[in-house]
Amino acid sequence: MASNWTERISAFCCSPSSFLSGTNPDAFLAELLRELRDDRASYGVKVLLLSPLCEYPTLLCSSESVGEETALDLMSVFTQCPPRSSQFRCHLLVALTSVLVCSSCVSNRSRASLDFIDLLLQICQDTSDRDGDGRQRCPRATACDCLCEIEASCPGLLSQRLELLAGLRQQETSWLHQAYAGLHILVLRNAVYQLTKQTGAGAAHLKALLDGNTSVAWEADQEAFHMVTKDSAIQSSLILGPMGRVPTLHTGPDCKELRSVLSSLLEESYLLTPLCQAALFRRLTEVVAMVPGIPPTIFRAQLLRLLGTNEVCLLHVTLLMKCAFTDSLFSAEDEAFLLKRLVVLSQHPLLSTPEKLFYMDCILHFPENRPINCGDSDEALPVLLTPQLASALLPTVFNDSATLLARLHLQALVFLEEGEEEGRGLAYIYDHLTALLHIVDRGGSRDIVVTFFRAAFLFLFYFQHVEGYSARLSEQLCQLYLQHTQLAPHILNLVDKTLERLPECNWALGLLQGLQRVISTAPLGQLTLRDLSCHLKVLARVAEEGKISQCSTLGFLSAVITQSSSLLCTSGDWRLGNGVLGVCRRVLLHPSLDSLLIPLADILQHLTCYYGDTDIQDHARLYYTLLTTLSREKLSVVLAQSAAEGGGQVKKRTLSCVMAESEGLTNILTVHQTEQPVFQLTEALSGLQQEMENLQLSQDEGDKALESYRAQFSESGFASQIMLKYHLTHTEPHDPRFEQIFSICLHFSLTDDHYEQLQDISVPCLFRQRPPPVVQLTLKPRRPYPTTIHVSAIFTSKDGLTWHTTMPDVHVEFQQAFLPLPVPLSWSRASRQDVFEGLWDEFCSEMGDCIISLFCCQLREAALKALVEKHFLPFLVSDLSQEDELRVLLFLPPRSHVLLKISSEEDATQFNMATDTRQLLPHMNSYLLTVTSSQDESVR
Repeated sequence: MASNWTERISAFCCSPSSFLSGTNPDAFLAELLRELRDDRASYGVKVLLLSPLCEYPTLLCSSESVGEETALDLMSVFTQCPPRSSQFRCHLLVALTSVLVCSSCVSNRSRASLDFIDLLLQICQDTSDRDGDGRQRCPRATACDCLCEIEASCPGLLSQRLELLAGLRQQETSWLHQAYAGLHILVLRNAVYQLTKQTGAGAAHLKALLDGNTSVAWEADQEAFHMVTKDSAIQSSLILGPMGRVPTLHTGPDCKELRSVLSSLLEESYLLTPLCQAALFRRLTEVVAMVPGIPPTIFRAQLLRLLGTNEVCLLHVTLLMKCAFTDSLFSAEDEAFLLKRLVVLSQHPLLSTPEKLFYMDCILHFPENRPINCGDSDEALPVLLTPQLASALLPTVFNDSATLLARLHLQALVFLEEGEEEGRGLAYIYDHLTALLHIVDRGGSRDIVVTFFRAAFLFLFYFQHVEGYSARLSEQLCQLYLQHTQLAPHILNLVDKTLERLPECNWALGLLQGLQRVISTAPLGQLTLRDLSCHLKVLARVAEEGKISQCSTLGFLSAVITQSSSLLCTSGDWRLGNGVLGVCRRVLLHPSLDSLLIPLADILQHLTCYYGDTDIQDHARLYYTLLTTLSREKLSVVLAQSAAEGGGQVKKRTLSCVMAESEGLTNILTVHQTEQPVFQLTEALSGLQQEMENLQLSQDEGDKALESYRAQFSESGFASQIMLKYHLTHTEPHDPRFEQIFSICLHFSLTDDHYEQLQDISVPCLFRQRPPPVVQLTLKPRRPYPTTIHVSAIFTSKDGLTWHTTMPDVHVEFQQAFLPLPVPLSWSRASRQDVFEGLWDEFCSEMGDCIISLFCCQLREAALKALVEKHFLPFLVSDLSQEDELRVLLFLPPRSHVLLKISSEEDATQFNMATDTRQLLPHMNSYLLTVTSSQDESVR
């Protein structure tokens, strides 16, 4: 029963929707609850049964009524559970919280949820283990966490329990004090926020709230409660925006009770872990921000410790406090010290890169006491960050990519703020950019290339107006492109992003013109086909700009295709021809097409007559016909409509469509990756398969049976393979695109060296409506151990696309390597027993890797017979009717044997084992333990 539940829960967690589609969710929930109430089930199984309720409560408890009934059943189980089962009680509390919160019972304050909150509070108050072994502290901690979850989902629900929670926090001396402090400040913060939303609330209401100790079902304004609950999203970020948005509670100077509570929490804060301290300070900051009667100077005693901390979370919450209170808490000296500390931490050699990047980001968003820019998201440098102070963060070529770009960004803002466009600062940044360019020119890695172009974009974003530097950068990029044409995608991406972010900047157009110039003037004798492919991509992008003349582009194309030694036309390369047509296509849409008519027509006519690929000739002929017969307006409409249709998925794909390089056919030539496995291999229920030759031995082998058996292994490849059969089936949920699949190629990857590499297997087709095809795996073991095989496949869908999918792993179990004794069928049972006796005598000598062992278990006679018939019948060499001893011979390729003598004694069933490969014993012992346990349970 336990194994059955393990399989069912595992199947549910893997795919809850598909699991519930085969059963009724209410029936499955009822089975779970019935098993949880069963005293015969172990607590390990019961913890497993709670996992669906913890992880998927909305699927099993779809309504509030079902959630409330489930919660009542779970609380009944909790009541009957003995206190010593603390781990199970903790899981029960978590499951109850998940069910009540997700089924809206808590938000609607149902009777079950209120009873559960009372139960949690009782557990939190149970201090009977204070002088004991602390076994009950775990349920208390879990109860505290559950209360936090309930309060977070329904803010204000526990606000009438503030005095109780404060008492629990003050009395607790164990590590639970931290959990109680977190719960107390959360409830206090939500209670204060709730008062800010109530009209006329003041000091008296706040005092009554802090002193209150009524039941959870307190009489409050229902409408106000729901208003606060719906407003819970706003509460999560009270201090992230301008403080004018924070609601306030006008109490006047009479806030002694609240001040006392806050002071107590602050005094105990050093006892908490850094993360819990950060959460505590954040909530305290929000409370003080909402109650003007509490001065921010209440944090002054903690400020020195926070300013000197090396914890990221504490420094972050210090910045949040500075954002909330500015000069009410932080003096000018504090502000200067904090900024200098951020600068130091941003370059500290002992800190990790993510930490240093975080500190640099804090500098860019530093909350000043007197901010000039009040924007919420704009990056602006603090006034106190001078070029001298920021010089410690100058970028170097030895920085990693992220650090280099962050420092470059910071320095650009510094020099832009100081107005040093022509000074030494800008010169340093450009020299650094030039150094990166030289590294790229000398064959830098892909990371360096990407970093350089990102740095170039940052430089242009801030200093594109400095013509001297921007013009020099454009020239250097053109020269870099001529030396490394494979950088064309990076350069074009830089152009596109610059035009996108700086639409009024003419630098990108100047770079395109420069690229057009260097391409058209480069000597054709040194032009390779690879360089030509990159040139065509650049020229196609240049042709999209209506402000750039295309005369030199057409001149370059004409020279390339008409020269006597042209490799382009003679090679007939389809991609290069399509690249040329892509440029021509964009020229057809150029505003100055009238002046380009004759040279463009000559190029298209030459391609039609002399290009070595028929498809390119057809395209060129079509373009030539359109150019010579349609007006420019009609031509633009036709080509624009064709481009729009080519971008989508066309039903009929053919090479003879009007398209550029990236349209239509590219979709066919691409191998697409599936998001989920499309099909899987499931083990076929078939008999043992083996591949061996039938040697023609005599009927009577006599005393030479073992010698004849040994002689068979002299032949290469004898009995060295294992044949396993699997069904190839679709996975669930199915994708309609893959109902019919063709030309499947299965690829297998081993995870160890226990087996020889498997060959790929081809399957003609797989239709969901037809029986699944059988796939036969031929395994050739080096060592017959269990293994896992990774499986992937490439296939073609019915719409003509090629797909790659990763399939679930195939697990080869130890018992799947078992084969019967590999002897001819003509051998008698006596001859097989002679082989067994001879091998047993050899193995008992324990020479080399030979070893003997004993496995014992409790099995009845009927269970033993059923076990042998189910698991060992094909391997028996003795008669099954023998009552005293059964003999089993397991052959494991390539040359391993496991011999079993099975007998029933008075006190146990004995499996005497002998093998010539001692490494097999742990696997054999595990296998016997599994089959004997399952057989014993089935008989019961």
